[in-house]
Amino acid sequence: MVWLTPQLLAAQGSGPGLRGARAAALGNASATLTDVWAIGNNVAGLGQVAQPTVGFYAENRYLSRALNTAALAVAVPIGPQQANTASARGVAGLEAQRFGDKLYNETRVGAGYGYRGGLVSIGARVDMLQISIEGLGSRRAVAVSLGGQAEVVPKHLFFGAYLYNLNQAKLAEYRDERVPTVLKAGLSYRPTDKVMLNVETEKDVQQAADFKAGIEYQVLESLAVRGGFASLTRQTTAGVGFRGGRLQIDYAAAWHAALGLSQHLGVSLRFEKP
Repeated sequence: MVWLTPQLLAAQGSGPGLRGARAAALGNASATLTDVWAIGNNVAGLGQVAQPTVGFYAENRYLSRALNTAALAVAVPIGPQQANTASARGVAGLEAQRFGDKLYNETRVGAGYGYRGGLVSIGARVDMLQISIEGLGSRRAVAVSLGGQAEVVPKHLFFGAYLYNLNQAKLAEYRDERVPTVLKAGLSYRPTDKVMLNVETEKDVQQAADFKAGIEYQVLESLAVRGGFASLTRQTTAGVGFRGGRLQIDYAAAWHAALGLSQHLGVSLRFEKP
């Protein structure tokens, strides 16, 4: 009997998946983002997190309780730090995530590290992934991921690439079932401080390529509006972000023509580093 098929794994989210409502609103064109959710979107982006930050993320797909996701992320700069810059020794991150219900669920705990040097950032992450199906038991795997970011044109054009599960972690011997291996790469054009345009392609080794694009406009210092789409999943996305002091709240909605509405909520809080 097949314990799990690669198609089921890819559909449910044992790949890199979504991290944060900001990324969700941008159609998940997120390889160049540098907030606390870079721990999952592209671990290299952790290298630009300047203050200790804690984030909580909740997602509901297609209004089904069986397709809920909850995640907690932490990013902590290491070593001496200058004002409004990332740590001289890099940034450590931790993420815990759970998807599904008692019939089928995925639990993931990941630790990552990002470092910025000059115009280039690099990062690495290790995940412990557990997948459980009621009546069939559980399987565990360890996945290793690498990421990189660069300012192609300082302050205006950015490049990001992320390779998830480069070790092709195996879940079961039968039919050589493995965690999906995914490569994504994207560009971010920021003509002004108020506008960001992202484009990205993502390729699972067992699926067709996914093209994604997103736009963010900073209406006010405390308010941003966003939109995007993803070609493979045929989803149109939109969202807003509110910032007040050290608190950031993001909301996104995604519409699939056949499956309906998905909703995403993210809350993050920054702390002053002693």
